[in-house]
Amino acid sequence: MTTQSAIFVDAGFLLAVGGQHTAGTSLRSAFRVAYEQLAAGIAEVARRDSGLPLLRTYWYDASRDGLFTDQHKRIGMVDGVKVRLGRISYSGEQKGVDLRLALDLVGLARSGAVSTVYLVSGDDDLAEAVEEAQALGVQVKLIGLRKPETRIGLASVAEHLALCVDGITDLPAELLESTFTRSVTTGPLPGPGVHSLQGTTAEPGPAGPCPPAPATAAAPSAAPQHRPVPGPSPAHLAGSTGPLPQVPPAERQLVYSAGHEAATTAAGHPEAGDSALLRAVGEVGASVADNWYANTTQRELTELQADRPLLPPEIDRVLLKDCAQQIGEWKTDIQVVRRALRASFWDRLDQLT
Repeated sequence: MTTQSAIFVDAGFLLAVGGQHTAGTSLRSAFRVAYEQLAAGIAEVARRDSGLPLLRTYWYDASRDGLFTDQHKRIGMVDGVKVRLGRISYSGEQKGVDLRLALDLVGLARSGAVSTVYLVSGDDDLAEAVEEAQALGVQVKLIGLRKPETRIGLASVAEHLALCVDGITDLPAELLESTFTRSVTTGPLPGPGVHSLQGTTAEPGPAGPCPPAPATAAAPSAAPQHRPVPGPSPAHLAGSTGPLPQVPPAERQLVYSAGHEAATTAAGHPEAGDSALLRAVGEVGASVADNWYANTTQRELTELQADRPLLPPEIDRVLLKDCAQQIGEWKTDIQVVRRALRASFWDRLDQLT
């Protein structure tokens, strides 16, 4: 068997983890990424761990109709990176990303082209493909961001997947902090620009960190400040206006899944009426609204308000991901929590507009 390695990156997972770590949200429009530097950093992590030459990095993402966007073309032009695309369905869900990754992983193992594979993902659905590759003689390791307060010590990784792999290598927090930069904008812009939460449209300007805004570029005092800072909790969600209560760290874990969400409901759960929980939920909804509003266009804002109270699936998924990171994944299945989350998004948007 050839002694070389390959890297498989689930872009949805990596960008969600990086965004949460550096910008406090998985909303893609809230941050920019230096993709070449990020890919090179992950490749260096694999080289240091294995000492093997790298065959290539496979980058898995989704787009409308599975077509390359300008962003995907930029990533694909990075040396040693091959972009593989699934589709984004009409409802905004990724389709075919996990399947492509799993098939490529098993196919590469069967061909004997590599001896070690590094996986940057947290999706439990990949566990079977990992075990099949292992049965073919390939070592599969996880590259993950350490998060000691979670049960398995990793950010957003399913426990079953972590137990399946042959080892876990650290994704340096410093790499994320140097390649992810919070977007600096001033709110809705005029014009027809298309807003994408999935990262499927071209971003303005070259890829890479934004330069810091000069101190003299502050917005006029009459205009709302659109910095992505937590907004006030809606009054109808909690009777207290004190500091946001902290949820116990052990319960703050989002397990990433690209395709589906749990269908269980727990409206009668005793914690559903917990004012501390609802205040935390309200804070998340307001923060997502702040970030979305600061990086949107006037046309997108008008279209969003025209469909009120419905939210596009893309925004709804960001709300659930960010909320799960704050209060724990299973609590986002409580219907009272979901209603409060969406209501707080609209309440904050009303304040901003």
